[in-house]
Amino acid sequence: MAQLNLVVGDVDGNTSRIVDAADRARDELKADVVLLPELAVSGYPPEDLLFHTGMRIQVAQSLERLRREVRGITLVAGYPEYEGTRIYNSAIVIRDGKVLANHRKACLPNYRVFDEKRYFTPGTEPTIIDLNGVRAGVLVCEDIWEAEPARRARGAGAQLLLVINASPYEVDKQTQREEAVARARIGEVGLPLVFVNLIGGQDELVFDGNSFVMNAAAQVTLRAPAFTEGLYPVDIECDESGARPVPGAIVPLQTQEESVYGALVQGTRDYVDKHRFPGVVMGLSGGIDSALTLCIAVDALGADRVHTVAMPSRYTSQMSRDDAAAQAAWLHVKHSEISIEGMFEATLAALRDEFVGRAPDTAEENIQSRCRGVLLMAISNKTGRMLLTTGNKSEMAVGYATLYGDMAGGFAPIKDCSKQLVYRLAAWRNRRSRAIPDRVIERPPSAELRLDQKDTDSLPPYDVLDPILEAFIEEDLSVDQITARGFDRATVGRILDLVKRNEYKRRQAPPGVRVSGRAFGRDWRYPITSGYKSR
Repeated sequence: MAQLNLVVGDVDGNTSRIVDAADRARDELKADVVLLPELAVSGYPPEDLLFHTGMRIQVAQSLERLRREVRGITLVAGYPEYEGTRIYNSAIVIRDGKVLANHRKACLPNYRVFDEKRYFTPGTEPTIIDLNGVRAGVLVCEDIWEAEPARRARGAGAQLLLVINASPYEVDKQTQREEAVARARIGEVGLPLVFVNLIGGQDELVFDGNSFVMNAAAQVTLRAPAFTEGLYPVDIECDESGARPVPGAIVPLQTQEESVYGALVQGTRDYVDKHRFPGVVMGLSGGIDSALTLCIAVDALGADRVHTVAMPSRYTSQMSRDDAAAQAAWLHVKHSEISIEGMFEATLAALRDEFVGRAPDTAEENIQSRCRGVLLMAISNKTGRMLLTTGNKSEMAVGYATLYGDMAGGFAPIKDCSKQLVYRLAAWRNRRSRAIPDRVIERPPSAELRLDQKDTDSLPPYDVLDPILEAFIEEDLSVDQITARGFDRATVGRILDLVKRNEYKRRQAPPGVRVSGRAFGRDWRYPITSGYKSR
């Protein structure tokens, strides 16, 4: 199982990685077969790159190179197959210059983050290959989530299922793959399976690996680690009675906090590195969100590639300044402190005539946030480092963020983490090693944009807000259904209205790592202009 981190659109580079994996599997592990992930040649998801003539030419050249260079081992690799005006999501099987088989993905997902019916034509036939006398059925990702492809493979004589995947991460996804999907298919067809998965970050998506093997009794006999590239050997015993996986190392499943944190680190690292940024800059306020984002950035990139900036105003507490400086020192990152007071005063002076007769309100609060955005973007422009944004999902949902202020940036690592999850992750990270001052976690959250401000001045407590948001965003529940769970109806209605009203902000927010069942981004497609009333 070649669990690799591949790059969308880098056909030449991906092909080199495939050839290297095949050579190492043959020479170092004495493997007969090497399995690569879904669309390994193009990377996943290639999206509208598939329509470019140049991509079609490069894929054809890649297949010729694989036929020419992969020798002494059977290669099973995903690629986009072009036939006239049609494109298939296919798996090619090559050995010693010959194409032994080609499987076209039959089940095309078109929900949540998936949009495959926009690009691909479904296949219709099972694909069986002979591997040293063992008949193996080849499936591509969604083929295993539906019953029919595995049944067709079994009907065509398969003794073993080889499944290549680009299955994106979300909380508890590995349990779903194993318990709800693989075991169900094995229960229906009685065949062992080998499930190889992609790893790496691609825009908002993260692929976690966790490749595994199950025997015909639906028991896991081998599991590769999450978020770790590598070649993981699988031994299969074969005789007249069928194919039996030999038990191997079973890496334990990660806890929710460990797996989410690993996804955030992987997604941040790959977004920065695949865009070839030298590093990142970020605001460090002394609050919980920026504190967790700093930990993620350092664990993803190393301390020398991270620059933090504290930007106090008249409302910033000394505690916040001290905690920001302490955390930066603990994590050994470059830290600057630049007061925004002069910028704030100059802006208020310029607007004095426009604001005359109007009491201070959120306009003055947002000016402070936008002053900080100007400074951070200037440092980003001057150094080439990308600006990380530190907002969380709870804030983004209800618009508790400043457009062109604290929403400015290139990537938002915790964009899909609720406030409660942020606290859980911070506590988990501190158990690994002390990285966040205790009082950052313990004190009430505040934007510190006016005197004695607290988040609860504007929002319900997060232990009320977050479940309401999850019910609406991830479960699509109505006001009546959420209220039936014990929440105040007026509060539910207000929160849902805020979510809909602030879609215009979220459309302008930077991308961030998807970790939940439904994130703002590619699997949230709400209209900006809408007369819909929640009930």
